[in-house]
Amino acid sequence: MKKNIALVTGGFSSEAVISYRSAATIEKHLDKNLFNVYKIDVKTDSWSYELADGRKVQVDKNDFSLHLDSQHVRFDAVFIGMHGTPGEDGKLQGYFDTLGIPYTGCDATCSAITFNKRYAVAVARMGGIAVANSVHLFKHTPLTGSQVLEQLRLPVFVKPANGGSSIGMSKVVDAAHLDAAIAKAFAEDTQVLVEEMIQGREFTVGVFKTEGNITVLPLTEVKADDDKEFFDFEAKYEGKSTEVTPAVVDESIANKIREAARRIYEVFNCGGVIRIDFIYHEETGKPHMLEVNTIPGQSDASVVPQQVREMGWSLTEFYAKLVNECFVK
Repeated sequence: MKKNIALVTGGFSSEAVISYRSAATIEKHLDKNLFNVYKIDVKTDSWSYELADGRKVQVDKNDFSLHLDSQHVRFDAVFIGMHGTPGEDGKLQGYFDTLGIPYTGCDATCSAITFNKRYAVAVARMGGIAVANSVHLFKHTPLTGSQVLEQLRLPVFVKPANGGSSIGMSKVVDAAHLDAAIAKAFAEDTQVLVEEMIQGREFTVGVFKTEGNITVLPLTEVKADDDKEFFDFEAKYEGKSTEVTPAVVDESIANKIREAARRIYEVFNCGGVIRIDFIYHEETGKPHMLEVNTIPGQSDASVVPQQVREMGWSLTEFYAKLVNECFVK
């Protein structure tokens, strides 16, 4: 018998537009021979499913079910295709845990920790994973740019601690611009991470677990276009970058990145598929973790789908494995 799968998308943040792109790919490739797929659009004022005739039916949040005319649809599992809050920061995961509904991806604790970039690098450092030097700022007790530079060296990256898609992020090479960059980041979040820039090649890699085995997907090297100072929103989503999959890299370097990726997956107790961003620092010969993305983009042009295809799998096969994995957590 087919399982009923809720594909949850949308969200409460500016990343909702990216969520819809990912959900379109996931919906297209979820195997309809195995699953009945119901795309649920989660907004601050509405959790709804749209029928073929355009009518929108609200989700019963008491048990996360749908009443479709004479049919009462209960879900066997949830495929979380939502970037930003509440799908990437642990809130939805906690809700589904309370209801006892399985879901794809990381659990509530892992999602909450990795969503906060500062907490993520702190946990990584404790796990023996190389990360950049950084300072954590809070809106209730902010530091000035000059106070930050008493602890860090330029150039630095300034980013909202919670959030993704490089929204609110700046690269600062001149101390005179640091206060403005901090203010920009605080406009997106109440916490800000200021991080020393590490010179090196940037790689990103998907990692997932099925049947108890952790698999590292083929590496991708990421290069922002010459007119971009870093891998910002335009570089990620508007074609202002070059992504090479598989990365053309010496195997000794690739092995170090793969080993670090597996270690990170274990340290954070991840589930499903994640994407990890690294800078490989050639002077020290170490990959430095930048971020852990527990809901990586799934649009056709996104990194993880590229890497899955490079591995020789179809997205239909891959998504089926992710769904089946959530039943054995």
